[in-house]
Amino acid sequence: MSDFTSNFWSIYVAGITIVSIVACLLLLILTGKSKGMSTSDNTTGHVWDGDLREMNNPLPRWWAWLFVITIVFSFIYLALYPGLGTYGGKLGWTSVGQHQAEVDKGNAEVAPLYAKFSAMKPEDVAKDAQAMAIGERLFMNNCAQCHGSDARGNKGFPNLTDNDWLGGGTPEIIKADITKGRIAVMPPMAAAVGTAEDVKNLAQYVLSLSGSPHDSVQAALGKEKFAVCAACHGIDGKGNQTLGSANLTDNIWLHGYGEAAIVAMINEGKTNQMPAQADKLTEAQVHVLASYVWGLSNKGGIAAQ
Repeated sequence: MSDFTSNFWSIYVAGITIVSIVACLLLLILTGKSKGMSTSDNTTGHVWDGDLREMNNPLPRWWAWLFVITIVFSFIYLALYPGLGTYGGKLGWTSVGQHQAEVDKGNAEVAPLYAKFSAMKPEDVAKDAQAMAIGERLFMNNCAQCHGSDARGNKGFPNLTDNDWLGGGTPEIIKADITKGRIAVMPPMAAAVGTAEDVKNLAQYVLSLSGSPHDSVQAALGKEKFAVCAACHGIDGKGNQTLGSANLTDNIWLHGYGEAAIVAMINEGKTNQMPAQADKLTEAQVHVLASYVWGLSNKGGIAAQ
């Protein structure tokens, strides 16, 4: 009910709920007291198929009392649990609270196991088969939706197995990225580059940096324009992990390959976000998950084997 701006809808829903239950009770009482028209043979007088008659018998007592018990249960339930608008119930139960209690219970049960891994260096955790099995499940539940079940990523989502890291690939940096998230911004640069033709020439030069097929004449013309990009990507185009800028010389294209993709990036820019996981994972889980991710691109880890 938090989306509503007044208490009207809360009162309205609570009122409808109570009226509905009371109406059911009154209907049961009135139906029990009323007597339908019947003939001398205790039928309603309705006849089907020549000899099929409807008897005029009262409801079974056990059925009527079961109905009453259900109504009484409804009132007790609404008193104890949420159900009447914004009223929270005497027990203070919420689905969020129950979920958190179950999560806390699960975390407490595995705490001794995680304590063992937390005391180990990430490089050593990456060599532990049990830890990596846990890390794989954490990855599947929290990371695979974007990076893929094989961690090889997709367009716009980095490949975590190739050891090509925009912001650095040490266990400490990976752990910080998982905990706090990361936002990467490539601003639109077309205005600083020049004309549309200048942008295409620059795109050809960027292609040349990685040895990709390109037009050498256009690339030569675009080299001078690369000065606009060098502030982040470096004069040699090898990027800067401190800034999170991509290495343009390694032929790895996160947002698409070819002139059209590069031109679109220069013209429109790009904002990528890795969401923070601190509210979903404990510090110990982040430690194991970071070790698993680090192991994917390092030969010393089981996950890379």
